[in-house]
Amino acid sequence: MTDGGAVSRVEAGGAAAYWAPGSQILWRYRENAGARFHICRPVTVVRDDDELLAVWMAPGTECVKPVLADGTPVHGEPLESRYTKARTVQRGRWFGTGVLKLARPGEPWSVWLFWEPGWRFKNWYVNLEAPRLRWEGGVDSEDHFLDIAVAPDRSWHWLDEDEFAQAQRAGLMDTQLARRVREAGQSAVEVIRAWGPPFSEGWQHWRPDPAWPVPSLPDDWDRTPAHVSS
Repeated sequence: MTDGGAVSRVEAGGAAAYWAPGSQILWRYRENAGARFHICRPVTVVRDDDELLAVWMAPGTECVKPVLADGTPVHGEPLESRYTKARTVQRGRWFGTGVLKLARPGEPWSVWLFWEPGWRFKNWYVNLEAPRLRWEGGVDSEDHFLDIAVAPDRSWHWLDEDEFAQAQRAGLMDTQLARRVREAGQSAVEVIRAWGPPFSEGWQHWRPDPAWPVPSLPDDWDRTPAHVSS
């Protein structure tokens, strides 16, 4: 999906080290306690270097998301059985405003920015997740359920603590991983309280290049990477 000419450096083994702005890559999540990919979002690279990977998911992007085997949306299922019923994946469009995702190499979370229509900034969203693995077509991670919402006035609160607890009861996360996730969340809270990067960097004023096309979802969106790097 990425034009090889748009990659500024390639590590030994073939995993992309840096993508040039405008490159199109895949941002994917593996299923919890499984090996398959169940979330895939084609995105456009905004910035990529030793300090930060920033990508833009445009409105109308075709994505892949998990659903129950009968097509019911995951969040339409009661929490008690949400993680035990059979699932499949479904293609669909990302409607509404786009999302800017910011991720520092090796950090167990990414920070997403949301806007209301008309580019009125809505909030930051800290998505706790496994550090992303890079490959020639994008980055792969695993979502860790627990999240943090950060308002424009810098106030914050935990999100999805009920899902975090239920995932542990359902066997999708053991005690050791749950402890690491909670510690990662506390580290993110420290960054928020100190108003460190990326919150302090003015990304809420960023706007996408209007010439960027909306990336397409390839047929082999769930392919296994040949080479990965952290």
